[in-house]
Amino acid sequence: MDYGQAETFLNTFIDYEKIPGISFASADYSLAHVEELLHRLDDPHLAARTVHIAGTKGKGSIAAMVAEVLTCSGYTTGLYTSPHLHSLMERIRVDGKPISRDEFAVLVTEVKPYFEAMTQDLLFRQLTFFEALTVLAFCYFRKRKTDFDVLEVGLGGRLDATNVLAPEACVISPISLEHTQVLGDTLEKIAYEKAGIIKPGSVVVSSPQQEEVIPVISDVCRQRGARLVQVGRDVTWSKKASSLSCQTFEVEGKMGTHRLTTRLLGDYQIENGATAVAALEVLASLGFDVSKESIARGLSRVEWPGRFQILGRDPIVLVDGAHNVASTRRLVESIRAYFDYSRFFLIVGTSCDKDISGVVKELIPLSPRVLATSSSHPRAASAAAVAAEFIGQGVTAELCKDVAQALRRSLSVANRKDLICVAGSLFIVAEALSYFSKD
Repeated sequence: MDYGQAETFLNTFIDYEKIPGISFASADYSLAHVEELLHRLDDPHLAARTVHIAGTKGKGSIAAMVAEVLTCSGYTTGLYTSPHLHSLMERIRVDGKPISRDEFAVLVTEVKPYFEAMTQDLLFRQLTFFEALTVLAFCYFRKRKTDFDVLEVGLGGRLDATNVLAPEACVISPISLEHTQVLGDTLEKIAYEKAGIIKPGSVVVSSPQQEEVIPVISDVCRQRGARLVQVGRDVTWSKKASSLSCQTFEVEGKMGTHRLTTRLLGDYQIENGATAVAALEVLASLGFDVSKESIARGLSRVEWPGRFQILGRDPIVLVDGAHNVASTRRLVESIRAYFDYSRFFLIVGTSCDKDISGVVKELIPLSPRVLATSSSHPRAASAAAVAAEFIGQGVTAELCKDVAQALRRSLSVANRKDLICVAGSLFIVAEALSYFSKD
């Protein structure tokens, strides 16, 4: 198969990322079908040491930080994240480099007979797109002989395709309400699903959590004999300085004081950095060669596009993938901390299964000039639906057919003292990144 044929084959599996509000099939849903397929492939998921990361906000950034430090520590490191901004290849990386299209085509060709055999086996459920891709990632990492694999949960945790690991460390980033149709309608229910990645006898690192979440994680840790490290209590951090190019901070942990710099902006990225440091200190305590020097070097090198990223300076053009109420609140806080602007142009589009009203409520205090739009993703809410939420809350909204039109419109009228922000969805952000990459 060439790449096109490989992608076509993968698209024969049902892709729940494109279908809003799909819940787990039944109360007895399990990962037995994924585990069986991996076993037939000689258990590639057990070939390397692993770090497993669940949560609602920041898990991708934390994964990127941990992976970069492990690479700087001399370990060949796989990184598996989702979703992607531009290409499926972005999801599967080794030492920061995405799998190539040719490598992907070869990989699918090799694994296809196993997929087809599982499809014909009526004893097991049909694989989904994400499950198939996760299996491919494990096979690629084994082929590349990775020492460590860092995996971000796709959705939830307990029943996610990645939850077949025996990780060295489990990480749970900040949890908030999201995917309530699938994971539950309370923080406690969602936290239980996320805590499903905790394995007996493991070490768990938790980011600072809302009050309702902490007892759930603590109880699961006690039940499974896992040791819990709480960022904000056991590991602390403090911000030292920030600019539009980087920020410096310190983390106090088991290894002493870490003096760190990151190119990722926003106070929440310092919190993510502290969580990554806590996880890396766990690995160091287990005997892995992770030093304070490699932690500092790795964090200074991390790039994670689409998260509070500045694309233009005159005027400032900011993109951020905030897509739920909690992450939008953090975006608003960061905008107020970083920028002093004259007018605020907001280019916004969301997925149809998000709390659009709640997101809009968080953004209104910035007094935005709203350009409502829609991405090309199948789950995108219409521009009219987004605009209606702003209008319903007393804010005028202009309709734009796509992100490119919204950017052209705002750039044509904004001056150097204005701020243009693209937010509401990583899919919207991806289209903004593509617009600027063509210039």
